[in-house]
Amino acid sequence: MRSICLIIFLLISTIQAGFAQQQRQQRPPQVPAGVTVDLDMEYAKVGDRSLKLDLYRPKSEAPTPLVIWVHGGGWQGGSKRGAGPARVLLQHGFAVASVEYRLSGEAIFPAAIEDCKAAVSFLRNQSERFHLDPNRFGAWGSSAGGHLVAMLGTTGDVDVFETHPISQQTPSHVQAVCNWFGPSDFLRMNDFPSNIDHNSPDSPESKFIGGPIQQNRDKCREANPITYVSPQDPPFLHLHGDKDRLVAYNQSELLHAALQKAGVATTLHKVIDGGHGFRGAAESREQIAQRSIDFFNNQLKINQSSQNNGD
Repeated sequence: MRSICLIIFLLISTIQAGFAQQQRQQRPPQVPAGVTVDLDMEYAKVGDRSLKLDLYRPKSEAPTPLVIWVHGGGWQGGSKRGAGPARVLLQHGFAVASVEYRLSGEAIFPAAIEDCKAAVSFLRNQSERFHLDPNRFGAWGSSAGGHLVAMLGTTGDVDVFETHPISQQTPSHVQAVCNWFGPSDFLRMNDFPSNIDHNSPDSPESKFIGGPIQQNRDKCREANPITYVSPQDPPFLHLHGDKDRLVAYNQSELLHAALQKAGVATTLHKVIDGGHGFRGAAESREQIAQRSIDFFNNQLKINQSSQNNGD
């Protein structure tokens, strides 16, 4: 009898814990007063698959600049929920969107970048409805998300990834890009010591491409934001830890150098002692985030009055 009661108790506890976790996942994250939160808006469909984004909008009568957050997770995990560090921009008069995209276990390259471009196009298409300024769109991402926002930044003047109908109707370019420790040239990721073998068939890059990267060099070139660099690209800010052993600091150096050569405004900030995700960095997380806030303020032209209106 005691065993049966114990089993029933454990089952009830498990169900309650699962329900509580589901409630936490569905509950909107805390945001400043006056911010409207629209969760799980469909921005595109692939067959029966609905692609969604979350939009956070400060109260403002004027068109609001927008920063689009793209999460990391090796292109095989992660979530749009919460909008990551970009949510701090709500305190500075920005709207923030956080997008989901098809992960590598569902669809290989170029699905993820096609999805991100569709999200930008959707938001620009709906800019009047949501009081967004379509001429002041920024993109911010970390790790795999850093790679995807770099792709957004350098492919704004090409249409090779405009496969969703919305992207064929409305431009998907952005006006500023903040890349946090994103990869660029997959084929050179093993040039420096790493915690993983990037050439392995099981590496995140190989899974993203759909096969071992060194056996799919053309695909890697197509997935490299450096391939598309042109003088028309928007300003970039790169932040990367010099002790990163998943995505070597050199990956941002390569992209930064290519942008410089093309005459694009680009800044590379070395985060001293920073590992992947800036773990162990000499700077605080707040100091690092402030660099990104300052960048978007400077590039998307937020003045003091618009900040006050957005608070």
